[in-house]
Amino acid sequence: MKILIIGGSGFLGTELVRRATAAGWETAATYCSRPGSATGAAGTVGASWHRLDLRSPGHIDEVLAAVAPSAVINATSGGSDWVVTADGSIRVAMAAARRGCRLVHVSSDAVFSGSRIHYDETCLPDPVTPYGAAKASAETAVRLLAPSAAVARTSLIIGHGGSDGSVHERLVHALAAGTHDGVLFTDDVRCPVHVEDLASALLELAVSDRAGMFHLAGADALSRHELGVLIARRDGLDAGRLPVGRRSDTLMPGALDVRLDSSATQEHVRTRLRGAGEFLRVQ
Repeated sequence: MKILIIGGSGFLGTELVRRATAAGWETAATYCSRPGSATGAAGTVGASWHRLDLRSPGHIDEVLAAVAPSAVINATSGGSDWVVTADGSIRVAMAAARRGCRLVHVSSDAVFSGSRIHYDETCLPDPVTPYGAAKASAETAVRLLAPSAAVARTSLIIGHGGSDGSVHERLVHALAAGTHDGVLFTDDVRCPVHVEDLASALLELAVSDRAGMFHLAGADALSRHELGVLIARRDGLDAGRLPVGRRSDTLMPGALDVRLDSSATQEHVRTRLRGAGEFLRVQ
């Protein structure tokens, strides 16, 4: 198996690279500013790294020609930068389709407004933020340009904490230490997923021939404050120091309660998507 992980230097990408190399796959990964830190496991060969700017037309074609992968996972995140998140994903889909590569595209629960709260794989996007709109545009383009691709929506991604933790974990540490201004909302609800579970499920999709929409989110629906408390307790922090607020009391745009239903996807993916109550449980 020869796989290319786009966005390999990011939080999710690093775990994808680690798992792919540990499985003995010939692994290539891309970065925009600097190569990632993921290396091959003991007895395995590490990934080859390729600089990729998704804003540059034709750059993805050059990388695909150099790597010649059988599968591509697009795990890059350009935030609300439309040129990267939407246009860049379209370029990836077009290039993968031209070369006949298996494509797995990672999307987000940000494509939903929260108006119906519970969302399964059949629900259509109705974004309310620029990031959500870019992700929704990318989803639509990928499914049209590469009909055999798998599009996987996910939620807040959590790791093992420490300096290599996710943005959410680092925020909790900064808030508990008083080095960052802000609050954790009690009315902003998502279904957090562990990075290991997410990466494992994405690699399963990469070697399958399943096409269409998939949801890869954790089993538990938690507010950002509830999630922060679990992270703080796991990491030995004083959860009482975490500032509390309500998103509905602010002018911040974005959905309040978005719960991805992954039950249909779990019928086809062996990886069990644990809830945050389980993977953040204090031993």
